[in-house]
Amino acid sequence: MTHHGYTIAAMISPPTDKDELFQDQILQGVSRTFALTIPSLPAALSRAVANAYLLCRIADTIEDDAELVLDDKRRFSQRFIDAIRGAEDGASFGEELAPRLADHTLAAERELVANTAAAIRITHSLNSTQRAAIEKCVRTMADGMVYYQGQETLNGLADQAAMDRYCYYVAGVVGELLTELFCDYCPQLQTRKPEMMRLAVSFGQGLQMTNILKDIWDDRRRGACWLPADVFALRGVQLATFEPGDGGTDFEDGLGHLIAIAHGHLRNALRYTVMLPRSEVGIRKFCLWALGMAVLTLRKLDKKRNFSNSQDVKISRRSVTATVMSTKLAVRSNLALSALFALASAGLPQREVNAPVPDHIDQSESRVV
Repeated sequence: MTHHGYTIAAMISPPTDKDELFQDQILQGVSRTFALTIPSLPAALSRAVANAYLLCRIADTIEDDAELVLDDKRRFSQRFIDAIRGAEDGASFGEELAPRLADHTLAAERELVANTAAAIRITHSLNSTQRAAIEKCVRTMADGMVYYQGQETLNGLADQAAMDRYCYYVAGVVGELLTELFCDYCPQLQTRKPEMMRLAVSFGQGLQMTNILKDIWDDRRRGACWLPADVFALRGVQLATFEPGDGGTDFEDGLGHLIAIAHGHLRNALRYTVMLPRSEVGIRKFCLWALGMAVLTLRKLDKKRNFSNSQDVKISRRSVTATVMSTKLAVRSNLALSALFALASAGLPQREVNAPVPDHIDQSESRVV
């Protein structure tokens, strides 16, 4: 889009020191997990990944808002994508959306939305590869999440394939984005990129499935269910009809089936991580901390399949600390990392899964997993 011979994108001013400080501080407010893991990355990557996370969080805030009707979600999502491209004023977008968010919205999320322009100024100061990857990720995520908002019911998603697609839109695309950023930062990864892109989607799905299983009851309270209905229907369970703790052994068996699939994806996540150069300790730690916390959460889910609240299966601060410390010690050794993973995942139901190949990835370029 042009205006008097200049692209609007080119008119976005450079970020100020205040913008940079805002990005660092708001990250602490919207995600304790990423506020812990992102600073482990090399500085050149950390800034880009933090920015990408905040933009994804804005897209997610639009999707999750209980008081925005579907048409408004579509409209704000499109305006947000346009703002990232530079075809819409980020300040106007933020000023209009922030007051419209539901009362229960986290104060930090509202502040982030209100300051969308600051985040976008940082986006436009990144290199062209980083900007393109972030824009593509947020556009795909926003389009996908708005689509699935239209499908939101207590009946669940149709089947495992539908769950796979949902996980791709909300998490697999983030895996692809991170891989683009890692390969841009570390050119020696280019030869491994096709396989890493596949494994990245699986990595994202493993993390997202773990979150879906942990948040089953929180999601139901707001009228949503992201479980595959066919998995439970085969066991005589209709997802729309049960309450926390009511599922019984048939429901718990279906949950075990999904835990096994999530476990399989997390095994692919380990394969992804050990493909990273041993010298890139920061990138490895970033991946390992997310992976370790997901495995420990799956363990809690598996041991307490009749849980009725996400707090019942939330891992402790002690477990987080143990994950950080153990991975720091083993980060350069693929053998030690495999042993740690085996120890952490011991006893979990297991199912080998192929890393999914989204339609836009040329399957001929990717080796079979």
